[in-house]
Amino acid sequence: MKESASKPTLPPFARDADKASAGQWTSPGRNSALTRYSELDQINKDNVGELQVAATFSVGTNRGQESSPLVIGDTLYLVSSFPNILYALDLTKPGFPMKWSYDPKPGIAAQGVACCDHVNRGPTSADGKILYNTLDNFTVAVDAKSGKEVWRTKNGSIDQGETMTMAPLIAGDKVIVGNSGGELGVRGWAKALDLKTGKEVWRAYTTGPDKDVKIGPDYKPFYDGEKGKDLGVSSWPAEMWRHGGGSVWGWVSYDPELRLVYYGTSNPGPWNHEQRPGDNKFTAGIFARDVDTGEARWFYQFSPHDYFDHDGVNEAILLDIEWKGKARKALVHPDRNGHVYLMDRTNGEVLSAGTYHYTNVNFGVDLKTGQLKHNVEKSPKVDKVVRDMCPSPPGAKDWSPSSYSPKTGFLYLPHNNLCMDERLSQVGYIEGTPYVGADVNMKPGPGGHRGEFTAWNVTDGSEAWTIKETFPVWGGAVATGGNVVFYGTMDGWFKAVDANDGKELWKFKTGSGIIGQPTTWKGPDGSQYVSVIDGVGGWSGAIVSGGLDPREGTAALGFVAAMRDLPKVTAAGGTLYVFRLPKSPS
Repeated sequence: MKESASKPTLPPFARDADKASAGQWTSPGRNSALTRYSELDQINKDNVGELQVAATFSVGTNRGQESSPLVIGDTLYLVSSFPNILYALDLTKPGFPMKWSYDPKPGIAAQGVACCDHVNRGPTSADGKILYNTLDNFTVAVDAKSGKEVWRTKNGSIDQGETMTMAPLIAGDKVIVGNSGGELGVRGWAKALDLKTGKEVWRAYTTGPDKDVKIGPDYKPFYDGEKGKDLGVSSWPAEMWRHGGGSVWGWVSYDPELRLVYYGTSNPGPWNHEQRPGDNKFTAGIFARDVDTGEARWFYQFSPHDYFDHDGVNEAILLDIEWKGKARKALVHPDRNGHVYLMDRTNGEVLSAGTYHYTNVNFGVDLKTGQLKHNVEKSPKVDKVVRDMCPSPPGAKDWSPSSYSPKTGFLYLPHNNLCMDERLSQVGYIEGTPYVGADVNMKPGPGGHRGEFTAWNVTDGSEAWTIKETFPVWGGAVATGGNVVFYGTMDGWFKAVDANDGKELWKFKTGSGIIGQPTTWKGPDGSQYVSVIDGVGGWSGAIVSGGLDPREGTAALGFVAAMRDLPKVTAAGGTLYVFRLPKSPS
């Protein structure tokens, strides 16, 4: 049913940020609203078929490359997967040669505790610095001109199973970061660092007593289920909150007008839900926090007592919308549990929750209570295989960031089509070791394909069109003013499609599968460029980047079972590709 007549618009702060950065790409999400939209239209649906390679650059590692290239002024910046080297390329010279590189020299042992490949989701920029996280839990700030380290802050410990893979977000004079490691029973947190010095300003834990979670008198969630004292303790069995997961490894967005940062929390630990009765606050949900103090303003749990590793860390895109005749400051969040949530970002009210992918583990969302309606017949069980649960642990959509176009009103969703069989087992917690308690075998979902790229009509909560892909669509999307949307596939095709109807307009075969985030920008020569890093891997492509045995279906937490044919169509890699239209003869 159509609920709203007008297309959502970009908030004024996002439009202002885009205008200020002109044709540059200064952060992974393009702006703090995470729209991943560029107004550039030199490349459009009529000429995109003429795109050609302008430059390439090897990042020097064959693990999964999930990063996004940034462009600030006349320099392109990119970060590799471990060992997390930052490169600066000169856009004023033919072939874009390297200006300098910065090696943070991360601890080698960090590779041994990373659950899902040695990935990094990219740098960001502010105040003349390039900032990013290293796998061994440091946030570094590097001078954008010289490549010299400005500051370096340690945030966590690999001995406890912590790593860092997420892209930082700049929120005013603060850098927002979070940890990874839910599959090793870490205790999740997000923190703010001072942009100039790197010193910690605040840290908020996901689990534990209210003082640790930074819940105080200004915490006013919309739903009764999120209210109560010390829910981060009482919704867990005794002491399990101390290693309960809820890490913050996904996307962070920021509304400078409301002074609120938004981020999702990951799965509770262990995966064996029978060991942790209760809602397991505050995992698998989303926080809104005061940027200056870290104090929680509201929380909403997408998947209470998460049964399926359905982390809530996917992007929250901030938009303004007229809803039932009333102006709303909204956020849009496509969750792993199969639903696109349209929420009021001032208070956490769910306005709509349309289903964007086949799911049989729940029956949708009760909009009166905000509760996910769980299908008890599909609950995983100890020592019994429960079959054909959809979606599987990576969810209908994992971290792969979507893009929103104000021209079409569509959200462009890279996502999965995967189901699973699963059997639970008892597991004990040992610091710094796997804490899962589940044997999983993933498999293709309905139709036999494993990935989809969907245009979602935010206005009425419906699918506009969908492209079926052989493998999960594990990288990001970018939409442009030329009505073109770009994304890559795990078998190595970089594609451009019509933003209105999804018609394929152009594609290019890269050397390795793509799980990175494309960006588009205007070079010093005035030409519009599109860039992406290939390099298959991550959780989905670990069978290639980690050289895993295809006969071991439960490897990579069950992903190998669904990806046995991937090594037959692509190899490990790690190359930046830059494309542009042919230059006119002078």
